[in-house]
Amino acid sequence: MATYAPFAKPLYVMTKPVSSICNLSCKYCYYLEKNNLYKRSDVNDKFIMSDELLERFVKDYLRSQTQPQVLFTWHGGEPLMRPISFYKKAIELQKQYANGRIVENSIQTNGTLITDEWCKFFKENRWLVGVSIDGPQEFHDEYRRSKDGKSSFHKVMNGINLLNKHQVEWNAMAVVNDFNADYPLDFYRFFKSIGCHYIQFTPIVERLLSHNDGRHLASAANSEDLPLSNYSLSPEQWGNFLCSIFDEWVRNDIGNYYIQLFDSTLANWVGEAPGVCTMAKVCGHAGVMEYNGDVYSCDHFVFPEYKLGNIHEKTLTEMMYSDKQLSFGAEKFNSLPKKCRECNYLFACNGECPKNRFIKTEEEGKPLNFLCEGYYKFFDHVAPYMDYMKKEFLAERAPANIMDYLKSNNFE
Repeated sequence: MATYAPFAKPLYVMTKPVSSICNLSCKYCYYLEKNNLYKRSDVNDKFIMSDELLERFVKDYLRSQTQPQVLFTWHGGEPLMRPISFYKKAIELQKQYANGRIVENSIQTNGTLITDEWCKFFKENRWLVGVSIDGPQEFHDEYRRSKDGKSSFHKVMNGINLLNKHQVEWNAMAVVNDFNADYPLDFYRFFKSIGCHYIQFTPIVERLLSHNDGRHLASAANSEDLPLSNYSLSPEQWGNFLCSIFDEWVRNDIGNYYIQLFDSTLANWVGEAPGVCTMAKVCGHAGVMEYNGDVYSCDHFVFPEYKLGNIHEKTLTEMMYSDKQLSFGAEKFNSLPKKCRECNYLFACNGECPKNRFIKTEEEGKPLNFLCEGYYKFFDHVAPYMDYMKKEFLAERAPANIMDYLKSNNFE
């Protein structure tokens, strides 16, 4: 399975067929509170996408593409709270409006609602399934529980076992928080033990700010000194976590296990586009559409100030190529503080995600990324390995003998 890079495409919009509605209540979830942006207008408004909007989105999304291959990504909340019939309808519409393009689908789920029927659907239609799981039970259940506080781990594992049973392609999205970050090898080895070969690590960093409508997370636009959530990891934890896992991966798992951050680091090292937006030079390529057609600059920027419009009033092309969105994307690089611009590893992280930039610097309006020290430690640690793999890449030779090379040059 190849890593799909949306930045190779001119326009990418993830969609939320059930908005923020979910059957779990994960303590660190940044999206659950988004239901406060959409107060129910009447008892029939259940935060679900209508069939009319689904058709409008599929048609407009396909028309906006200039490439032969198009990826649809279904997200939440928990997207499996919509019935299979909804996604079958989506596939019918994709075929109707594809106009010869190759259409692919991916869906991100917490895994608890996966059944044999869902797996048959995924397999028959070649959907890639992302499963949110935070390691072994002790780590996973620390924050990922049901609304009544019960464990969700065994339900997730049952879903994963069903995916494996039906030979459905899946990968893991694992949140790294203040708790599991202290056990990097236990964390990583768990994924290997369950046969997960494609892993995405997402560090959790959230600041708290009370809003009038009940939301409690701060947007990147807020420059005040605000408290961190108690589940956010520290820069030191993040750096140690990445270095520890990289050491095991580079010695034992290259070519067998694929970790998105490591792949993206190597991509930047050799001058290729990374497969993850946080490591790209500019952002703004990947928007998100809510259940009612509202489009925002990014999944982590679903705040009123980052709303681009509504698909009932503007096309996706108009919104995603608007001055507001282009400025949002360019600002990632343009707002880098002096410390970043002078950093030896600027090419490797490009300041990471703007949502994490809130450490004040001497330059007004140019804050530093909270995780900067952790990333710097990681890049400094992996530099010799990346330099070697870059040389192999440029020589068009697979780094099959990387360990012999590293040992002979005292890199262990």
